[in-house]
Amino acid sequence: MPIPKFLQIHTLHSYPAALLNRDDNGRAKRMPFGGAVRTRISSQCLKRHWRGRTLHAATGWEYENREFALHTIEGAQEAVRSRNVVAQAVMHPIKETGHATDDVLKAVQDAFNKGVYGKEGTQQPLLLGLPEVTYLRKKAAALCEKHPQNAKAAKEAVEKLFDKKTEEGENFRAFREQTKLPGGLEGALFGRMVTSDTAANIDAAIHVAHAFTVHREESESDYFSVVDDLQPADEDAGAAHLGDTELTAGLFYGYVVVDVPGLVSNLEGCPANEWNTADTDRTMAAQVVHHLLHLIATVSPGAKLGSTAPYSCADLMLVEAGARQPRSLANAFRKPVAPQTDAAVEALSGYLAKLDEAYGAKEARQVMSVEDYGIPEAKRVCLDDLAKWAQESIRNGEAKEACDTSS
Repeated sequence: MPIPKFLQIHTLHSYPAALLNRDDNGRAKRMPFGGAVRTRISSQCLKRHWRGRTLHAATGWEYENREFALHTIEGAQEAVRSRNVVAQAVMHPIKETGHATDDVLKAVQDAFNKGVYGKEGTQQPLLLGLPEVTYLRKKAAALCEKHPQNAKAAKEAVEKLFDKKTEEGENFRAFREQTKLPGGLEGALFGRMVTSDTAANIDAAIHVAHAFTVHREESESDYFSVVDDLQPADEDAGAAHLGDTELTAGLFYGYVVVDVPGLVSNLEGCPANEWNTADTDRTMAAQVVHHLLHLIATVSPGAKLGSTAPYSCADLMLVEAGARQPRSLANAFRKPVAPQTDAAVEALSGYLAKLDEAYGAKEARQVMSVEDYGIPEAKRVCLDDLAKWAQESIRNGEAKEACDTSS
């Protein structure tokens, strides 16, 4: 049975009359591939919808309430991505206490912004976990109480906190190293980059490709009008507003890779090369993958929800578990195929068979599909069973249902 160092997740989703992901001009995102322009959904858009929208407020975090939401996993730490973490999550509760003067509060906030976001204090969106936010808030509150009327002393104390050459700076780093999920569950899954402190960087364990249509783009300009219900009788007849928007339709190939050693390492704090030892707890990693498969299959990205209802479940989800370097099946669609699921599956199956012939079929495979398409060396199961199989593969450190390559 192969060791599941990597889980490769291939999907086919079909959407009619939608505008799933827009560019800076409000049109559908596109990409050229194989000499043909395709409609595209960015990886950022996909990940945003899988993790659930988060609304940050001074009182905490709120999530979409849906089945298999990542934040419902036991032990999951919350995270927030914002340019205003210091102002809203760190300093706002402190300001409410009235323990320090406005000058001190401003000095502390400015110094914390430089410490968190970089020397210039340029506030780019940054992902921070709840443990980190709580730690920063406690430190800021303590400094404001210690120097309630001395802005200069408060500023110098904050600078010392973030100075890696000082004991305080090393304590801050030690906190991150000793705290489970300092960047929250989202940071453990999708990674983060902190320009002000490379020690706070987290390598992504979930690698997400941009989804694209297996066929040439299909788009149309939708002309629409708005009727004024209170339009006076003596006013000229006609619409109160005229407009147009782009709508697209497409069958999208999606590809996601789970770096299992990296995921276990990010979640448990162990070295990646020790992910499969008897002493390493892989329960949370297994649960994350179980939830993630359901989310990838059933959660739809999309704008214009009210006017296009862009909800769709995957027509096919193929999961491969193995120890070899992952490889996308995108080249199955380098030559555009007919915009039909059976044509896409035929191309995908044919390309997979060629890869097996060239490199050997060394991954364990299971597939969920609405039709019995016959994917090479893959057992067909329902989504629940597919997610449970992936979960148990990680929990046990080996993938069952491996294909027999002996001949």
